[in-house]
Amino acid sequence: MTQAEIKLCSLLLQEHFGEIVEKIGTHLIKTGSQPLRVIAKDTGMLLDQVKKALCVLIQHNLVTYQLQKRGIVEYEALCSRVLRILRYPRYIYTAKTLYSDMGELIVEELLLNGKMTMSAVVQKVADRLTETMEDGKTMDYAEVSNTFVRLADTHFIQRCPVAPEISKASAAPPPPAPTLAVNEKDMYLVPTLNLIGKGKRRRSFDDEEKSEHKAKRQKQDADSKEPPPDDGIYWQANIDRFHQYFRDQAIVSAVANRMDQTSSEIVRTMLRMSEITTSSNAPYTQPLSSNEIFRSLPAGYNIVKQILDQYLTLLADDPTHMAPAMAGQAGSLPEKYAGATSQESLSWSLSVNPGIVAGACTSSISTRPLHLWQQQRWNPSSRRELCVSCCVAAPSRFGSRCARIFRLVLRKKHLEQKQVEDFAMIPAKEAKDILYKMLSENFVSLQEIPKTPDHAPSRTFYLYTVNTLSSARMLLHRCYKSVANLIERRQYETKENKRLLEKSQRVEAILASMQATGAEEGQLQEIEEMITAPERQQLESLKRNVNKIDASENQVDETIFVLESYIESTMKKL
Repeated sequence: MTQAEIKLCSLLLQEHFGEIVEKIGTHLIKTGSQPLRVIAKDTGMLLDQVKKALCVLIQHNLVTYQLQKRGIVEYEALCSRVLRILRYPRYIYTAKTLYSDMGELIVEELLLNGKMTMSAVVQKVADRLTETMEDGKTMDYAEVSNTFVRLADTHFIQRCPVAPEISKASAAPPPPAPTLAVNEKDMYLVPTLNLIGKGKRRRSFDDEEKSEHKAKRQKQDADSKEPPPDDGIYWQANIDRFHQYFRDQAIVSAVANRMDQTSSEIVRTMLRMSEITTSSNAPYTQPLSSNEIFRSLPAGYNIVKQILDQYLTLLADDPTHMAPAMAGQAGSLPEKYAGATSQESLSWSLSVNPGIVAGACTSSISTRPLHLWQQQRWNPSSRRELCVSCCVAAPSRFGSRCARIFRLVLRKKHLEQKQVEDFAMIPAKEAKDILYKMLSENFVSLQEIPKTPDHAPSRTFYLYTVNTLSSARMLLHRCYKSVANLIERRQYETKENKRLLEKSQRVEAILASMQATGAEEGQLQEIEEMITAPERQQLESLKRNVNKIDASENQVDETIFVLESYIESTMKKL
């Protein structure tokens, strides 16, 4: 756990949950698993405050607990899960893209609340949508419920683990901490609920005053109200499924950049057909026959079967091995797929190559990485998939000549300083300075090969090489620092303009209330003039700066996703 990760986790917890939760969460990240009373003692906080903070963190899947042998419950923070808070806007935007506003609000409610029942989510989303509709229109619970079912069917949301039921006849005392478990078959099973009703609007202030005398009766009704039919069945957002979607989109974009739009649509179809049946961590998708792919292609693409087979052959013969062919039921794999007597005897499976993802994500940052992507022969078995990402970072710090040297060392694997000067056609002094700068920044490493056991410099080869795994970790560390700096900058901008923001909010609230009561245009204009022209200009500048910071956070997070995917896949191979 690096200091940059700890700092970023602390900032994210403070921004979303407040100082108390941030203090408890940061303490657990630094110290590891600890019992309740030790946490309270080390942090100097009241036991009740620590309990409430832990409840919040457990509710949002940021802390787990484990029962030790002596009956002590220890709590442990999940740093990787805390860092996923940075990606919440991308999850919500993905749900909006796929399932419109209803899907967006469902995922947003689950992310904001951690865990919720289906009935509670449907009711809250229907109320929020009703607020945005015209007077007299309401959102039906059934429509929101259908979108919820679609999200569960595509595995974007899933059930939360539950504690096993304890029979009342059992005389054994309950355990100090329940062991949560979930049946994989029921993980995406939506309970059958007969949700009848429509969204409700918030009542105005006058209506609330008139209904104060009914508070006692409402309280009695609430006490006598039966629990919902899905009580105890809680749902949460499936983070791994969203990551799988991001990776699939990156692969489709990479295929479009490398080949053409038709090839990318074929790859998109293969990914869509296997998105549910294939695990998010699987290196290959489900094997598919060409006839299955042909039937699943969108109707708008007028691709005949013969052209599809040619495209599949092209994907299989590509150096990236994006769609390797496997032998089918008809016999062994032919030497040339195009010459096979029966294309149906082949099964096509899409390879999930981290290098393809790296090429797709970095090509949108600069035109230079796109040129690299078109020339570099990616090999899934090698560990150099992130060379494009490293080349993006190198020119930004040291210039284009540094990128040239970096690509050269990456391609040749091992080079002496004189060889670098000759191949890169750069003066010796400048090449030496660039190599030393990159060496100090851990972009390249130096390997010594002595001719004699005494390691004499005159009888030793000094070879420059690129360790992509260490480079990826270094770039990931810098990305964490960049995001932390962006968050601190946004907090500083907001703090400096706090008075002006509060004034703007008050004016907007007054305008909204006056418009609701039917105020005249002149009165509304007088309220708007409470904010002067220089203040409006300052507000616009603040809004523009904050939007730039938010966009920068999302862009850095895309790079973080690529680096984390590469490191995770590489560590699995080791």
